[in-house]
This record gives sequence, structure tokens and C-alpha cells, in this order.
Amino acid sequence: MSLYTSTTPTPHAMSPNLSPAPSLTSREAEHGRAIIEVDGVSFCYGTNETLHDITLQIPEKQVTAFIGPSGCGKSTLLRCLNRMNDLIDGTRVSKGQIRIDGIDINSPDVDVIELRKRVGMVFQKSNPFPKSIYENVIYGLRIQGINDKRLFDEVVEKSLRGAALWDEVKDRLQSSALGLSGGQMQRLCIARTTAVNPEIILMDEPCSALDPIATIKVEELIHELKRQFTIVIVTHNMQQAGRCSDRTAFFYLGKLIEYDRTEKLFTNPSQKQTEDYITGRFG
Repeated sequence: MSLYTSTTPTPHAMSPNLSPAPSLTSREAEHGRAIIEVDGVSFCYGTNETLHDITLQIPEKQVTAFIGPSGCGKSTLLRCLNRMNDLIDGTRVSKGQIRIDGIDINSPDVDVIELRKRVGMVFQKSNPFPKSIYENVIYGLRIQGINDKRLFDEVVEKSLRGAALWDEVKDRLQSSALGLSGGQMQRLCIARTTAVNPEIILMDEPCSALDPIATIKVEELIHELKRQFTIVIVTHNMQQAGRCSDRTAFFYLGKLIEYDRTEKLFTNPSQKQTEDYITGRFG
């Protein structure tokens, strides 16, 4: 799927037709191909710069966690990755580039709708539509103009199985999604996101409103989903970052302080600020 077009492909025709990403260093190659490249990015809300010269590379089919205290810029950067910040007046990337497979996503030639098909998002609070479970899952396909009952049935089962929800809801697919528990709603939102077969899934505090049991199920789901998708997760929960992610980025006051393998960052951080945060000295 090209970011430059506004076609409506089916889930079976979603492979990107993009130019190759720039070549990687040996160190980058060790951690997987970088599907997302953030290169010297600064971001402004009006005249207030909230991200300052952020540079990092996010490898494909791994989980990358953004951690840091409230207001540090991690959710702002997450929303930059599929241009959700475009919906807020007066915001802009004031410097640098964000590239997906080598394409600058803020280029005027990029189709934002295509970008958001390719880069799905799961929000902090589950937001199922006031429709049936079945209709929630296929919503993205319907708005693409697809109307194939056999395909819908296949996608619903595949997506709900992928979200570890099928066995719990298969006998009530026509019931309202609003009747699900909080944890089930969040997994339904993940199924709805995966139904259009994105390459990248962004998750903004996906477990913050869930109880511990539901949180464990979502974390287990994240572990399974990375076999197929690249996942970027924002979390305040450092234990969750440690359990779920392959790489972790620590932000403070709009700056990227440290970015490394999760095990390395949590056990032997390079920066004192990182150590102070993960040991609870501040934040």
C-alpha cells in the first residue's frame, strides 16, 4: 500500500509499494530493520516547543516502549507517527523528519488516510462504537467501501482470535460491544485495529484503565501481535515496559534521554537521569 495514493485495498492487498529505507548500520541491523525513523524532530503546540530534536529508529516486528513522567512528550511523539496531532489546531513538526520505510510522512504528497490505515492506533480508553461486536470489527473495512459478507466473516473470526477474544464472544457477535467488560472492550479495539491489517500499531497507555487480570491478557496479546506487527506503546508502568518491550525510550521534558534494549536500559542505563527515574528517585 502506497502512502501516496487514496485507493481502498482489501486486507489481502495491503503490502506497501514503497521505496526502500536507507541502509542501516551494523548496530541497527542487529536489532532489526528500522521501519520508523525519527530524525531530529522538534514539535510545537503553537509557539511552545514540546519535543526537542528527537532522533531514534524503531525496528519492525518488535515492541518499542516510550516511558517517562507525565508531560515528557512521549504521547505527543506517538501521535506524530500517524499524524494524529494534525487534528489539533496550531500544532506542527517544526524541524526534522519522520520516515516510514524511507518516506517522509509529513510530505504534502502523503495521503493521511492511507497513512492511518497503515499505522493503526489503540487509545488509552477503550472506544468501541455503539454497534454490535461484529460491526465494530469490520468498521474499517466498511469505510473503505468493502461489502463482502464472506470476507467480513473471515476477518471477524481471524481478528477476534488474534485478540484472544473469539472464544469469549463468538456466540454473541450481534450483541452490543458496549456490553463487554473493560478488558474485553480494549481487546475488541485491538481486533478492530488489526482487521484492516496495518503494519504498525500505536498503543497509548492501553492498560491504564484496566484491572490487573485484564492487563495481563492485553500484555500477553501484545507479545503475540509482535509476530505480525510493529508495536509502539506509551506506558507510565515501567514494569509493563519491562515485561512487554524489546526496546525502551526514556523521555524527560520533551527530550529523548536514552534509548536502548529494554534489558540494558533497566539493568545498566547509560544516563544518570534514566537510573534516577527507573529507581523512583523522581517522576
